[in-house]
Amino acid sequence: MEYVKNVVCPFCGTLCDDIICKVENGKIVGTINACRIAYNKFVHAEGATRYTKPLIRKNGELVEVTYDEAIEKAAEILAEAKRPLLYGWSSTECEAHAVGMELAEETGAVIDNTASVCHGPSVLALQDVGYPTCTLGEVKNRADVVVYWGCNPMHAHPRHISRHVFSRGFFRERGKPDRTVIVVDPRETDTAKIADIHLQVEFDRDYELIDAMRAYLLGHEILYDEVAGIPRETIEEAVEIMKNAQFGILFWGMGLTHSRGKHRNIDTAIMLTEDLNDFGKFNLIPMRGHYNVTGFNQVASWESGFPYCVDFSAGKPRYNPGETGANDLL
Repeated sequence: MEYVKNVVCPFCGTLCDDIICKVENGKIVGTINACRIAYNKFVHAEGATRYTKPLIRKNGELVEVTYDEAIEKAAEILAEAKRPLLYGWSSTECEAHAVGMELAEETGAVIDNTASVCHGPSVLALQDVGYPTCTLGEVKNRADVVVYWGCNPMHAHPRHISRHVFSRGFFRERGKPDRTVIVVDPRETDTAKIADIHLQVEFDRDYELIDAMRAYLLGHEILYDEVAGIPRETIEEAVEIMKNAQFGILFWGMGLTHSRGKHRNIDTAIMLTEDLNDFGKFNLIPMRGHYNVTGFNQVASWESGFPYCVDFSAGKPRYNPGETGANDLL
């Protein structure tokens, strides 16, 4: 049996790079260090439902064809299309993204990725107010305050906490005992259960909570006994912890991007982070889903000036989320 080391997991945005794959007779038969999702991703990659040859529907049935025939047919469909949409892209490499952008420009298509149905509001917010960020390596080695807002990495990103919160870092030699974890979520999730403070915000009231936190941070009194269902004293305690952080990080998920307020929630969360930087060092990182969803947004920005929802139908790139997104076109 062969052991292939330092494999990067191509599933979620955590991109664990310490996976060891057990290979026997040219097939992956097991993994080491992988979470349950990654294990299934690797071990079942050659399962019975995996198509190894292209298919074309003929006389109502899908039949196997050569790649040359499939490519020619796909090109014919795209060339004849009046309003083609090239969608997806979040689970492939950046080089493919670049070629996809060229194809979209050549065919006058709209090209979009899964950000339009997940962290699209985050991208809009970054365009509004900036992006004070860092690397996950810096989080592991430096962060003493970790905030998870509107996400549940215990299930969605299973190794995120073990790699970046529980693990020992250069300046956090004891791991979790050297860090304070704050979770903001309406539900008592498995992530909330490991938190030092759980701010159980009421549904769709995240914006109010963030504004109250900013007000208190800037020296104003919170006038109400509770905000968004959370007692004033608990909010003040959380803000004091974040204010006194040596190196803080805010991870946010779709609980913030797809509740009432959408990208305005992210706007004010980023401004909260910027306010915290008047007292110490604070950063934020979105909890992205597919392993290279961010890669497409970067490549699309390099190639066209826009991160997603790019429309080439007029012979030049045009960007208008809400009109040129995949959902809007469909």
